[in-house]
Amino acid sequence: MTALDSLVAAVLDEVRRQAGVQASAIVRAESSALALTRFAASAVHQNVADEQTTLHLQLTVDGGRTATASTTRTSSAPDLVTATLAAARLRPRDADWPGLGGSAPLVSSGNPDEATAQTSPAERAAAVAAFVEAAGGLSTAGYVQTSASTVVLADTAGQHVRGAATSAACDGIARLSGADGVARSASRRFADLDPAALGARAAAKARAGVDAVPVDPGRYAVVLEPAAVGDLVAGLASGQFNGKAVVDGTSGLRLGEQQFDRAVFLVDDAVGPDATGLPFDTEGTPARRTDLVRDGVPVGLTTDRRVAATLGSSSTGHASDTSATAGPVAGDPALAAADGGSVDDLVAGLERGLLVSDLWYTRVVDPKRSVWTGLTRNGVWLVEDGRVVAPVSTLRFTQSYLEALAPGAVTVGSVVDPQPGRLTMTYAGTNRLAVPALRLASWNITGNTTG
Repeated sequence: MTALDSLVAAVLDEVRRQAGVQASAIVRAESSALALTRFAASAVHQNVADEQTTLHLQLTVDGGRTATASTTRTSSAPDLVTATLAAARLRPRDADWPGLGGSAPLVSSGNPDEATAQTSPAERAAAVAAFVEAAGGLSTAGYVQTSASTVVLADTAGQHVRGAATSAACDGIARLSGADGVARSASRRFADLDPAALGARAAAKARAGVDAVPVDPGRYAVVLEPAAVGDLVAGLASGQFNGKAVVDGTSGLRLGEQQFDRAVFLVDDAVGPDATGLPFDTEGTPARRTDLVRDGVPVGLTTDRRVAATLGSSSTGHASDTSATAGPVAGDPALAAADGGSVDDLVAGLERGLLVSDLWYTRVVDPKRSVWTGLTRNGVWLVEDGRVVAPVSTLRFTQSYLEALAPGAVTVGSVVDPQPGRLTMTYAGTNRLAVPALRLASWNITGNTTG
């Protein structure tokens, strides 16, 4: 029995002693390590690391009075149970409480990489140095991050599971005369990162972005590079394929209909060989591959036990500490590559349009239609007759992500480029969005730097 198993067992014993054998409880013990090396002005300016063990308890008594609490004081299991029990008894009964799931086997125990878990500050600093050197004298800034989590979860219905995960990410910009270029990458393995290639890519974008000019608002065909596609996929995952959004009526998905281009295949796979997530959720439900879009047809949602019960289905293993409010969100979404070619190939197919490197500060303005507004950053260029002809200054867009992927409007690139995700995370670390570049027939530019 590991130390985490012992902590979980101690809390369950205390639940039975204080709340009685009729109480329902989920106990999770998490050991996490998160390390971050930041750089600015082409030099490391911060190296931080945090290691901690956290106990989480969800306790339900009296047929539906539920409270949750957590503590890093792992020697105080009685206090954790006492406080959670007192809070639960003050809560109203929840008529829709779905109960516990019971014992269920895992598909896998996770995909941790031991070398990533043991990455040293010197190794992260060397990655920064490689990025900076490859930028060829341009001013650079960004971070290199590694994380590792080991989790044990058990409940009073008999579930007892263990899992581990690691992640690594490098995210940086290069700057020249007010023009920025970005390059990012994420993996479960630190060794998979190529900071020199990222630094060279960021610098090339910055050099190509000098003396940018505005363009008139209007609808443009666009090529979105993977960093921008990552934002689009994250928006769809959080607002459309999130089962709570369907229950609440804020999702515009039409399950079973040809809503997207046939080239669109979207999955969430926390048990795939490259996944950075844990193999079970905060309710102890084993994670599994969840197909979301197949041949352009929405076929699935991400759910937890409450959402699944409302929809008359079974949980897909996407419960998190925030899913009761934000909904159960995909953690390892992947948009499959197709035969559209490289970014250069996608650009060659534009008669007139824009090449967009990155999207920033995006906010949803119409959840039902998945209309988002935000800014371009880190490089956008005007394309004419299949060639990049000029850098373009920062643009504002207001665009439905659903409508951008409509039938006949999408060409999918052939190379998947894993990006650090911006989705809600259950555990410490960086989730991963595996996405290719996209060429889209129409993107709504609503403003530029002149107004």
